[in-house]
Amino acid sequence: MERPAWAPPGIDISVPSVSRIYDYYLGGSHNFEVDREAARKAMEFMPGLPKVMQANRAFMRRAVRYAVAEGVTQFLDIGSGIPTFGNVHEVARAADPESRVLYVDHDPVAVAHSRAVLADEDRAAVVNADLRKPHDIIAAPETGDLLDLDRPVALLLVAVLHFVADADEPERALAELRDALAPGSLLILTHASYEGIPLSQERASGTVGVYNEIRNPLIMRTRDEVTRFFDGFEMVEPGLVSMPEWRPENPVDQEDPYAFSGFAGVGRKR
Repeated sequence: MERPAWAPPGIDISVPSVSRIYDYYLGGSHNFEVDREAARKAMEFMPGLPKVMQANRAFMRRAVRYAVAEGVTQFLDIGSGIPTFGNVHEVARAADPESRVLYVDHDPVAVAHSRAVLADEDRAAVVNADLRKPHDIIAAPETGDLLDLDRPVALLLVAVLHFVADADEPERALAELRDALAPGSLLILTHASYEGIPLSQERASGTVGVYNEIRNPLIMRTRDEVTRFFDGFEMVEPGLVSMPEWRPENPVDQEDPYAFSGFAGVGRKR
């Protein structure tokens, strides 16, 4: 198997990664054949997966612009993945040049590529850490250097919590992060669900099976289960909705039903 020059040393390129699969769905080039193979397998059950990911990114950009408009110019993006065009720091910087962004991921390829992209940035950095260990994120030197936790921060958990099993206590991890943030901070979140997918649950579960096979279980949660992640936050209008329905900048395009899979929402810490 040919090893790309950009692949960091020590990476096992025979094991798929969710962040590199996501990169493939978005048309990126930082993925290996094993990632593409898993993505194609998942798309056999849900051919609209790339559209779901595009809707995720579009929501993220709108939510970042919303945060800046609300005076929140510090961003903590956990499970940030591999940087692509229109990433958080680019969107935030376009809205306010003083914006600061800390990316967090545990995929070494995502971290290495982020470091390369951010090499000349003084208001953006990346930390190699895991959402399931929030203390490591809060205590990281880069967090203290870049973010002032006494002022509001926008915490982004975009397409990441559905990879955290209940046994890993995602609500506990989120509560720890929430408690470290100042009042007025925002939670920007998307989550996969069987609700909204234009397929039977039986067929959609084939995609879930592919992620289980690559040891990155995809946890499909209900609206009520996703709502619980906003404990301690006051939902911003229009509440928890499908991604295209969250404060659209243009009339909502109903043509691709896959874009309406899962949920998106923003909450403000009381």
